[in-house]
Amino acid sequence: MKFILTPCLWLCSAITLFVGSATAQVNPVSVVEIQGRKVLIDIEFEEMSQWQLLRNGNPYYIIGAGGETHLNELVDIGGNSIRTWGSENAQTVLDEAHKRGLTVLLGLWVQHERHGFDYNDTLAVAKQLASFKVTIDQFKNHPALLMWGIGNEVNLSYTNPKVWNAIQDIAKYAHQSDPNHPTTTVTAGLNRAEVEYVKQRAPDIDIFSVNTYGDIAEVPKNIGNFGWTGPYMITEWGPNGHWESPTTQWGAAIEQSSWEKASVYTERYQKYIEPNQSHCVGSYVFLWGQKQEYTETWYGLFTKDGHKTQAIDALNWVWKKDSLPWATPSIQALSINKQKANDNISLKPNSKNEAIALGQLIQYQSTLSMHPSGFEKIKLQYEWKILKESTDKKSGGDTEKEAEQLNGLIPVSQSAKITFRAPAQPGAYRLFVRIQHNQTVAYANIPFQVLPQP
Repeated sequence: MKFILTPCLWLCSAITLFVGSATAQVNPVSVVEIQGRKVLIDIEFEEMSQWQLLRNGNPYYIIGAGGETHLNELVDIGGNSIRTWGSENAQTVLDEAHKRGLTVLLGLWVQHERHGFDYNDTLAVAKQLASFKVTIDQFKNHPALLMWGIGNEVNLSYTNPKVWNAIQDIAKYAHQSDPNHPTTTVTAGLNRAEVEYVKQRAPDIDIFSVNTYGDIAEVPKNIGNFGWTGPYMITEWGPNGHWESPTTQWGAAIEQSSWEKASVYTERYQKYIEPNQSHCVGSYVFLWGQKQEYTETWYGLFTKDGHKTQAIDALNWVWKKDSLPWATPSIQALSINKQKANDNISLKPNSKNEAIALGQLIQYQSTLSMHPSGFEKIKLQYEWKILKESTDKKSGGDTEKEAEQLNGLIPVSQSAKITFRAPAQPGAYRLFVRIQHNQTVAYANIPFQVLPQP
């Protein structure tokens, strides 16, 4: 196949970074540029684009995480950037990131139609723009600022395409006030319609960003097929979303264990993010923190009490290419009465039942080592609990209430095998188990239902 390289270098936008005090307003001394060239494949008559960020004249590939906490841990495993969804805590986030040499994709939270915002209301739209103008002017010279993230998943359950006009107005002002930092907007998944809307209605968007989970394999090919020839980013990625997962007969989504998720993070980064650096300028893993979203463990890379999960050790392995000197706990399987989650487990009220978690230690070396040498005699401590199935399930990451924990059903036990009593009330529940070792936590849960007595 013959490749024709056309020298078509251009500056889309410049990111100006600074040294010195995080809060000082100083003159720019370093620049990050978006550069690209077009590659024409004359046999297939296809056009591709190659892009990269340059910081101080050197390639700057984003290895990032979505979140505002645990910044030291991110630096430790090779991360260089964080992403926020809004700017409420911008000063603190930017300052703390700068102290650690991290950059920030600063989010500007564009209101959603599904939350009641009306993009036909010109006064409301103008008020929103005015507030963002203040934010842009306030933080445009912060040394940690990497780019502006204008809107997150505004395409969820929307009908009015004028939202893209509003995003354009914000991006246009950002370029006028701050020519040193590029703009991006983030969509939920990747669809041809949104690509066209951004191209036609928001031409001041420099980088197209996608939140994607189970469909991440489709993004590298579809972004070009849908007509986007500029650079793109993956701004949320991780395990399969709860909406993409298999369910029980009563509709409870089956969550992957921390072991399965660690494998997914590894595979998706190595297959669908890292190899596509000619077009993808970086990514932000989700979530660098913890939140209740369908369950308390589904997306967070940390636990509620601040411990690392197994996926973080896996990311260290793929980001830094480092072997780890410590062992990581893992739960390979979880069962109730020898049944797994996809067996649609039904229990009688107040019945006695047996649960088993298959746990072990693994080590990330040149190859993944199971039961690593020297760790065979370590006794793993298990923690068990039963929660009601959450009834406050929302979409788009909206705030959810934590599920209620039931006490007194599990005897005090730290073993891999327990006998527990089923709840007295019929309904849907989940059994959770976790193992902690070397500040890393492995976890799994299994849904079950209690049926009423005949």
